[in-house]
Formats: sequence, structure tokens, C-alpha cells
Amino acid sequence: MALTSRDIGVVINTADPYSVEVGEFYIQARKLTPEQVLRVELPVKATLSPEEFERLRAAIDAHFNGSTQALALAWKEPYAVSCNSITGAVTMGFDPAPCAETTRTCFPTKPSRYFDSRTPRPYSTFGMRLSMLLAAHDVTEARRMIERGVAADRSLLRRGAPPTNAYFLITRDKDRSSRAPLFPPSGPIPGTGIVIHTEKAQSIERVEHLVLYETGAVQVDKLDTLGWVPGALADHLTSFGGQLDGKSGQMSILDWISSGATASYGTVSEPCAFPQKFPHPKVLLLHYAQGSTAIEAYWRSVAWPLQGLFIGEPLAAPFARH
Repeated sequence: MALTSRDIGVVINTADPYSVEVGEFYIQARKLTPEQVLRVELPVKATLSPEEFERLRAAIDAHFNGSTQALALAWKEPYAVSCNSITGAVTMGFDPAPCAETTRTCFPTKPSRYFDSRTPRPYSTFGMRLSMLLAAHDVTEARRMIERGVAADRSLLRRGAPPTNAYFLITRDKDRSSRAPLFPPSGPIPGTGIVIHTEKAQSIERVEHLVLYETGAVQVDKLDTLGWVPGALADHLTSFGGQLDGKSGQMSILDWISSGATASYGTVSEPCAFPQKFPHPKVLLLHYAQGSTAIEAYWRSVAWPLQGLFIGEPLAAPFARH
């Protein structure tokens, strides 16, 4: 059983025109009630201080009750709280330990009790209110992302739905290919319509009906040639894909959204090559193919998510059952 629009809240930053417009669009797209909406005023900048974040956290805790299992944060900045991602801090609480010195972020971070979990109620079970940014390069792209998420619902289990492709690439970048031993073998997954392609390549091009794409690279080329299905997930293992201000010199996960994916994930501070800090390919694929929403599948797939930023339309669920 997957999360639905009844289980989600949206947080809007009234100081940010992007947040106001995207948040209001999301309210209409998912038909949310006034009680499911929190409006706050936040600094519009890349990183919140711990003190600024605690005011946000207090407002969230005061407004949403125990029935709210997940949150859509309607902005692209702030995306971090010190060295934590903002989605990690909102969901698991801010952890100052990894931020004490620059090299500390290369150590293991707090594990997620939700990793590979089967519970349909993350907040009720673990006290974890899953969060995801409604982030895109601009308002137009954010609206399209939300529309793709809504269009995705139950779309790939309908009679006549085309087979879809899931690509897992092992690149020449050995460090960024640390997930390679976790990639599933090539072949069809019975009963899902998904065909897995695990290959040694730097990128793919001109692939249609793409539902999942995972790789390891500083930059992923030829994204403009790909044909994504609504609800597609995509991410690349690199140090700073979750830094959304474009200053890291590495490809931002916003580029996945711009190319047509519906959700993505990347880290905001140096993770080193721990595969536990990135989506586990088999866990992500399994939960999504079994009907989880994008926010559930992505959060379930990351064992140490504190530095990782989740972006996209949270409720996209192309394999959901009625």
C-alpha cells in the first residue's frame, strides 16, 4: 500500500516567488486541503544555519499532525542545513556531527530506520516524515515535473502499456561506479514490463520508454536524446549532484528533471564513495516496481541519507495498484 495525497503536506516559503507559485500549483494538482499546507518565511539561500532550520522544524511539528507521513517542500533553495541536506534534516533531524570538520563528512552517517522498510506509515512507525523538494531549474520545469508525476499514477500497469527500460551504467570512473556490484543483471522482470540493461558505458542515447537510469559520473551526456516515461527516476553518483546552485562544477540533479525525469537524488556535501549514501539499485527498483511512490522508493533505497537530497514529485507511482 503506497502513500496517497491524503498522507502528504506541502510547505511553502512565502519569501520565495518560485515557492509560492510551485506550491500553489502542487496544491491544485494533488487536490490538497488547507490543513495540508504550511506557509512559512525562510531565507532564500543555499544553506540554512542550524538555528534557522530549527525554526522551520518547529513550525512543521506544530502544524502537521500524526496523519501526515510525508512532505513536499516547495522550493529549490535552501537545499542544505550546514553539511546535511534539508530533506535529510527535515526527515531525520539535523545532525551536527558530520559537519564538525571538512573531512568528517567522509565517515559513515546516521543510518535510516526506513531503509528497505515495508511499512506504509513511515511517520507513524519510525517518526520519520519523509520529505522531497519540488525542485527544478524554474517554475515552468517544476510545473511540468508535477504534471508528469500526476500522469504517472498507475500508468505502467494499464493494459497495453509499453515495456519500459531500466539502465544501470558502469562507467570508466571507478570511484563513482562503486554501486556496480549492486546493479541487477540484465533481462526482463516478469509481471512488470521492465527490461533491465546493465552495461559498461559512459552514457546512453536515443533510448525510449525509460523508467530508471543510474550511473556514476561527474557529468552525464546526451540527456536530451532520451525518452522518459512519466514517473521516471534517475540519479548519478558524484560528490555534489545535490548542490542546486550550480557552483560545484558537477552536474546538478536538476538536469535530470530538466531532461524529463520525475525524481532524483544527489548529495550536498562530500560523501566519498560510500554506496550506502546513494540509492541501492535493487532496493529502489524493487520497491518502485511493487507500487511504491517515488518518495517511498527513493527514501527506502538509501541506508545513510543524511547528506542526500531527494527532489521530484513525491507521489508519482506508475506501478501502483488500485
